[in-house]
Amino acid sequence: MFQIISNLIRNSGEFPARIRKRHHMFWSDPEAEFVRNSKMHEGMPLDAWQNVPNWQRRLSNKYNAREFAKLLGCNVADLYWKGRDLSTLDFNSFPSQYVIRPTIGHGSKGVFIMNDGLNLFDQKRYTTEQICEQLQAELDKHMALEFLFEEFVRTESGEYEIPNDFKFLCFNGEVASVAVIDRISPKVGYSYFYDEHWNKMERLHHLYPGKDEPAKPKCFDQMLEQAKILSKAYGIFVRIDFFASDKGAVFCEFTPTPAMGRGFTKYGKRLLLKYWDRYCPEMI
Repeated sequence: MFQIISNLIRNSGEFPARIRKRHHMFWSDPEAEFVRNSKMHEGMPLDAWQNVPNWQRRLSNKYNAREFAKLLGCNVADLYWKGRDLSTLDFNSFPSQYVIRPTIGHGSKGVFIMNDGLNLFDQKRYTTEQICEQLQAELDKHMALEFLFEEFVRTESGEYEIPNDFKFLCFNGEVASVAVIDRISPKVGYSYFYDEHWNKMERLHHLYPGKDEPAKPKCFDQMLEQAKILSKAYGIFVRIDFFASDKGAVFCEFTPTPAMGRGFTKYGKRLLLKYWDRYCPEMI
């Protein structure tokens, strides 16, 4: 009972309410899935991306997000294959290290980080047949779903490890905080918070308590610059995720409703509301 009451208090307040309102407005619309899964590409002009209400929903499709980031000059992981027809997959054409991501979804569900047959996310080995079985089960549930087979982005030191996530909390070109997640698995890791000058901040979120602080990545300034460019184009509040690689900053994805507003600290909610009201007034 105490935990239930504690969670209710933790997840109350204006910031979580705004996130829930946005989620409802985005996805209760009958056109929502059509907007999200409309096929977009890098060669389209910006106004073609922004020609529908709440156009940012298009970027909740991870393939569209890649293309949008490329349009604005960001680096993305190499794409080896995209689609639904798994019979066209040729695993022999992929390197021994690759990543599989669904185009829609959250919480790293359906993600494989493969290194010579080992999925680093769950530390289990998979045959190609087992991978296809799991992917097909998800495809059967979602008619618009596709899977991306992408480059396994190496760390700045050139290692094939689960990369740290650098999550920029952005408001129309302004960065409120950078959350760094040292991820061990989809649900386990450590988190740290910095401002745009890499000064340590109070915790904005309760998830993933910290351990040893990470070093500032060599490409941090590049990530910061690209996050601001993407955020300015996106307009409204969004979390923008990057990896720090041996080839520089690599864009990952946009998250318009992080954690559905749950789990933020009092400090985090207060700070994010301040930025929202200052840089995105009256915006969804």
